[in-house]
Amino acid sequence: MQLVRRFRIPALFCALALLVCELIARAFTTMGVADDGSYILITKTLAATGHVVYNGNTTPLLGWQLYLGAAFVKLFGFSFITVRLSTLLVALALAFLLQRTLVRAGITEHNATIAALAFVLSPMYLLLSATFMTDITGLFAILLCLYGCLRALQSPTPRSAIAWLCFAVATNALCGTSRQIAWLGVLVMVPSTLWLLRSNRTVVLAGAAVTFAGVLFILACMQWFLHQPYNVHEPLLPSTFPIGHVLSELIHLCLDAPFLLLPIVAVFLPQIRNGRSSIKALIVITSVAYVLLLIHWRHSHTGFLLEPTHTDWVGVYGIYESMALHGQPPIFLHTWLRVLLTIASLGGALGLFSSLLRPQNSTPRTQDPTPPSTSATISWSQLGILLTPFALAYSLLLIPRATVWVPDRYLLALLMIALLCLVRYYQDQIHSRLPFASIVLVGLMAIYGTVVLHNTFAIYHARVALAAEIHSSGVPDTSVDNGWEINYSVELQHSAFLNDFRMVLPANAYVPTAPPPTPQCAMNQFDETPHIHPLYSVSFDPNACYGPAPFAPVHYSRWLASAPGTLYVVRATPPSQP
Repeated sequence: MQLVRRFRIPALFCALALLVCELIARAFTTMGVADDGSYILITKTLAATGHVVYNGNTTPLLGWQLYLGAAFVKLFGFSFITVRLSTLLVALALAFLLQRTLVRAGITEHNATIAALAFVLSPMYLLLSATFMTDITGLFAILLCLYGCLRALQSPTPRSAIAWLCFAVATNALCGTSRQIAWLGVLVMVPSTLWLLRSNRTVVLAGAAVTFAGVLFILACMQWFLHQPYNVHEPLLPSTFPIGHVLSELIHLCLDAPFLLLPIVAVFLPQIRNGRSSIKALIVITSVAYVLLLIHWRHSHTGFLLEPTHTDWVGVYGIYESMALHGQPPIFLHTWLRVLLTIASLGGALGLFSSLLRPQNSTPRTQDPTPPSTSATISWSQLGILLTPFALAYSLLLIPRATVWVPDRYLLALLMIALLCLVRYYQDQIHSRLPFASIVLVGLMAIYGTVVLHNTFAIYHARVALAAEIHSSGVPDTSVDNGWEINYSVELQHSAFLNDFRMVLPANAYVPTAPPPTPQCAMNQFDETPHIHPLYSVSFDPNACYGPAPFAPVHYSRWLASAPGTLYVVRATPPSQP
């Protein structure tokens, strides 16, 4: 046990498990994934010139993430794979730190390890760890701040507390440059910590000074970012607020959250039987209403209410779904399996609801003979003051984004906070150890996440192969619609920036693009890639658009599926047109 504590074996195991899943899935490709293609090209320019030059599709500042990626380019040479390895390194460090943070929050080593594995082996985290997106690096900034704040609260001396507050502010300010919302650590979480430490005037004054310095750094970064050409500025408040659409987006997120924390949420399912009669009746009514809503929406919102829902990173197709290829990929999960997942995730949420409404003194709990050494210093009141303002501020910033679209990856920070609270509550109020079922569910979700990761990148391999096949026949890349991820890279070979209407600098950089003449085979985000005029498109359906083109289809691997998938090349213009 001394060796385990000294070398942090459980935390190392969490990082190692993540690495093993990534290697098994072979999550490597030579094209862009989601938005990261343009980010990787910015990194390439930074490594070559030493300057950050945006290219028209950048809402996050990117910051330190670019320099870390550029360091990998300097060490190993440029490739999409090399740059993405920098994110994987951060994801491994995050897995290690998450386990240690959970322990610092009063959770036992056993429970903290299971909880950390449930988070980092979830399908969404596995996918994002294999990209150069800003979600992992932004979350890392938040976790560093949380860890520093917890250590400050547990510090035995004022000097130690001040040192940890400096650590929290400095790491959050610096690492938050990759994703601006991560700066809520400096703006909200650190002030919450200072409120908890308000009895020590020296700590409060020093912490306030450091926080003020962090705020000045944030303002300087934002001013610099606002004056950079070819980036995108998103307004804080939307011009319109369609309530129905916003509610639909928020329902998506509420349905996704229990599923993404399934190994932890599902352990609350047995708590339904321990609830009061009135709570059981309410749960029955809620379940019946849910089923009726599911039946009512089964045509207009296919699969909307069954887990996993139609989303980007974890959905019914078992792949990253926003590839914008024509046709529909085959459904990956059978309906009966989705029903089971829905019962486990939403049933667990109802069990948690039942447990929360039950008087605490009636909750059975088995004492742990070896509680964590830090549990006595972090109370629920302290956790509430530390985490609630941050969670509220983060959620409020998501609501304006819901007027357009809220990807489920935006939930990562809130999921991490929910994970901490759920496991601590289970440990304090129900049982000192998470049940063996949670370990089994972690394994099952890790298998599912690894399969989704492999299947997603298998499609990328197929798209790269189709692009090479079409190019070798003499067709220029600008005549092919291979999904917006490849289209972005092609456009940036012919232009210094993507033609995004949200660009402010330089003035009049955006040039409106006429709609495509063939709406039957319209290219996604055509206005951002005006140099591409597709004659051919890549599709899941051989009969999409204007029918098959004279190119051989490419098959891609689909683990756990009944048959491999296939991508086809179809005509993007009528046969009579050149």
